Amino acid sequence: MKVVSVIGITDSGKTTTIENIIKELRLRNYTVGTVKEIHFHNFKMDVEGTNTDRHKKAGSQLVTARGENETDILFQEKLSLAKILSFYNHDYVILEGVREKSIPKILTAHNINGIEDRLDETVFAISGRISSELDIYKNIPSINGITNIQKLVDLIEKNAIEFFQDKKEAGYKVLIGGKEVNISSELQELLCHTMQVMTKELGLHIENEDTDICIRKRD
Repeated sequence: MKVVSVIGITDSGKTTTIENIIKELRLRNYTVGTVKEIHFHNFKMDVEGTNTDRHKKAGSQLVTARGENETDILFQEKLSLAKILSFYNHDYVILEGVREKSIPKILTAHNINGIEDRLDETVFAISGRISSELDIYKNIPSINGITNIQKLVDLIEKNAIEFFQDKKEAGYKVLIGGKEVNISSELQELLCHTMQVMTKELGLHIENEDTDICIRKRD
């Protein structure tokens, strides 16, 4: 399962870009899931006074609303990205507004200032409103997500990072002083993604190989 995020301020073209990415990936016969990050502190899907809201207030820690055409599972907490992605089994998961450092990103913006405010080493493409007047910025291609979606999805196929469902599948372990250290699944995912980004930046390919990475303090 491969993951990529689309980030940018409100009305910069994020959702429109994502809609077209989804359509193009589906045309290429990929299965697709999405995750939307909500940045409003008081956000909740449920409505005050509904039966499911009453379940929650009575103390239910997990509430499910099951209908004929949709099933919604309402967790009473903010889940980690690794936990959320563990529920997915798709070729691609497109994230909207997720800024985790380990995730490759497409940045949408209105103008240059909007790019500079969020630009970092994980951004591999620029899109959104500014892409109508900009072809490249600091060696990063600017691609219109409406008129040139095929090229943008080509870049997604190249840059999206593989998400491993568990530690055993990922094939990574942490050794300190030659001894394996037990770490949480969340930290495991972070390490796996970070190593993928780092090795890709260095032009290294370590898939299906045993690789030791040594970090030493300089004398």
